[in-house]
Amino acid sequence: MLEEVTITRAIIRRYLGKLDQSLELDAAIVGGGPAGLVAGKKLAQAGYKTALFERKLSVGGGMWGGGMMLNEIVVQQEARRILEEFGVPSSEFAPGYYTADSVLATSTLCSVAAKAGLTIFNLVSVEDVVIRAQRVTSLVINWSAVQMAGLHVDPLTIKARWVIDATGHDSEVLHVIARKVDAELLTASGKVMGERSLWAEQAESDTLANTREAFPGVYTAGMCANAVFGSYRMGPVFGGMLLSGEKAAAEVAARLAAGE
Repeated sequence: MLEEVTITRAIIRRYLGKLDQSLELDAAIVGGGPAGLVAGKKLAQAGYKTALFERKLSVGGGMWGGGMMLNEIVVQQEARRILEEFGVPSSEFAPGYYTADSVLATSTLCSVAAKAGLTIFNLVSVEDVVIRAQRVTSLVINWSAVQMAGLHVDPLTIKARWVIDATGHDSEVLHVIARKVDAELLTASGKVMGERSLWAEQAESDTLANTREAFPGVYTAGMCANAVFGSYRMGPVFGGMLLSGEKAAAEVAARLAAGE
């Protein structure tokens, strides 16, 4: 026999327990695209308390749609091993070019990351940060629906030793910092420099180079890295995204291990 209030109570208690356990994190990842999911999986697997916050209903970013809603993605040789690590099948199209079904790839990244211990919160937006001694120490979160409706509802706070901004083209966390904080980002202009036009080859290499600390306590990952540091977009080739998430996780893990 099913009783409706018991169903409701189960959801409320389990969710609030999960949220309560995520109020103080080693790493908070904002944005649930491929870079964020890879970073989250790696950090959680390494034993760090990690949660991911995605403002949309679905987790996976732009990878679901492949290229122009043709649900295939391309990865280059260097990144194929990450698909293999997650258990995503791929096939060679031409030397150095591999394709994978975008729906299978995205859903598998989500599943494997969650099974590795990454806590994922969807429908949650980061609307602000907490800065102490010129370093980000916390994220300020609210329901995405509150933002969409323009409601005046005060947010809650998540403390994190490190933050990874993996919000893609929008670079949401770093835009908040640049707009609200009386301090410069670690970019040439001191601000979010913005993405340039599509150039797959250059963008893929720049994604890795730009995966780095962009403000004390905050790393970039994925397309956010290029948007913040002023490089190109890459279109539906996703190897750089995967490799960026891996690099961000490795660097954050090293900083955590050093006690930072």
